[in-house]
Amino acid sequence: MKNIVAGVDIGGTNTVIGLVTQQGDCIKEVSLPTQEDNDFLSFISRVASHIKSLVASVSNEYTLIGVGVGAPNGSYYTGEIVDAANLRWKGSLPLTKELSKLLNVNTTLTNDANAAAIGEMQFGDAKGMKNFVFITLGTGLGSGIVVDGKLVLGESGFAGELGHTSVKPWGRQCGCGKQGCLETYVSAPGLRRTAFKILADSIEPSALRGYAYDTLSAKKIAGFAQQGDRVALEAFEYTGAILGMKLADLVAILNPEAIFLFGGLSSAGSTLFEPTKRHLEKNLFPIFKNSVKLMPSGLKDKNAAVLGAAALIWQNV
Repeated sequence: MKNIVAGVDIGGTNTVIGLVTQQGDCIKEVSLPTQEDNDFLSFISRVASHIKSLVASVSNEYTLIGVGVGAPNGSYYTGEIVDAANLRWKGSLPLTKELSKLLNVNTTLTNDANAAAIGEMQFGDAKGMKNFVFITLGTGLGSGIVVDGKLVLGESGFAGELGHTSVKPWGRQCGCGKQGCLETYVSAPGLRRTAFKILADSIEPSALRGYAYDTLSAKKIAGFAQQGDRVALEAFEYTGAILGMKLADLVAILNPEAIFLFGGLSSAGSTLFEPTKRHLEKNLFPIFKNSVKLMPSGLKDKNAAVLGAAALIWQNV
């Protein structure tokens, strides 16, 4: 009988659970809506039920030895999710305690972007790298930071919140309660807010004008940008300018070998990478110019956060 680990990626919209081998192969996977339950314990019970079902389907070959979880505002040290901006439940949520109780295996938690960074280091293009940053661009903006081969966790386990550093004082309202956070400009919702601001401030003809706010996704904006729509291209230029500027600040502090971009917004490819790289180089401290690789995740269509969450267990086996 071989061992298997469950990796859980808790996102603001969906939660993905995968069974992951020690080689980084996800043999079973299921997705469920995150915000369906009114209370956190009901949500955890639902997650545990799905894990049990997945394990039961492979029980003739595999034994579950642990569960790794990546979640917004997840603390590696306490095993709690604390006041996550994009989750409906607030306060300190005892995730590892409750999940371990339901499944009777060791459970480990960290920030979702930290989990994704570990996934890239264990199974992706960061293999062998000692210094890199992993940025997730989805509903929010997360970041996992690896320095000298070790994940940066900080005093209370919450280090790496690049998405909640300030871009503009008194700028856009953020779900965290602050104003002007990076993720309000550089995330899927941030891109949409930018596109509608450009539409409101100009009379430029654009295919985007045919969409209501709730029906225009970041994916659609990317598609129109790739077709040459000037408003969509301007939205990506603005997004790349802000992201590149903030990444230049990060390089000045950390001196990484590479910065990886992952998540829905990164799937726009060169439409996002080109302006981001250009503005990164423009804002770099001179000694760092042309020294940092800006890369897509090497995990490609795999779920880096699920693999990374599972790696939290595997790295200690």
